[in-house]
Amino acid sequence: MAPYLWTLPFTHLFPSSCFVLDDGNGRTVGYVIGAPDVFAMQRAYPRYAEEILQSEQGKKDVPPPKQLEVLEEWNGPDGKVNPECLAQTAYRIEWLVLDGVEGKRELVEAYRAMLHIDILEGWQGQGWGRKMIERFVEEGVKGVVQGSGGELDFGKGIQLGVAGENTKVVKFYEKLEFKVYPGGEKEGNVWMVRDL
Repeated sequence: MAPYLWTLPFTHLFPSSCFVLDDGNGRTVGYVIGAPDVFAMQRAYPRYAEEILQSEQGKKDVPPPKQLEVLEEWNGPDGKVNPECLAQTAYRIEWLVLDGVEGKRELVEAYRAMLHIDILEGWQGQGWGRKMIERFVEEGVKGVVQGSGGELDFGKGIQLGVAGENTKVVKFYEKLEFKVYPGGEKEGNVWMVRDL
């Protein structure tokens, strides 16, 4: 279900804010994806649900949740990630990117652009991450917002989340002008922001 939560909403709704790193032979070795305005993403999300989640393949991969009123616990009784919670999160963008622990809504309202980046290990440490993030900033956020005729707003800038088990990348982001934003530790993560 992971692609339906953390990649497909961005590539489907904001393809102009998504970039792929190619090894020169057509093999993808990294990507940076995101949304220039998460509230615009929220407004467009019903289209994603209809076109992707409700497609024949989408229903197979992410069975529609039993209910969408109360978010199930992230971990099931067996300690593994609860598939019902994942399905609920896929169907409710509020639970995916807007709501959460205390302080999350304030973060998102201030830093409305959001990004995710991933580069294969053999391609890390060569400057590609810096180049991809700069391209995302200039073309995927500033360029898209400028071309939106005032419909999109990145607020103060960009926000991202670092998983608690991956905090070694915090220094990388700090070199790219991101700073730690308080509150992420309440959910076991690190929130980072970059002013634009």
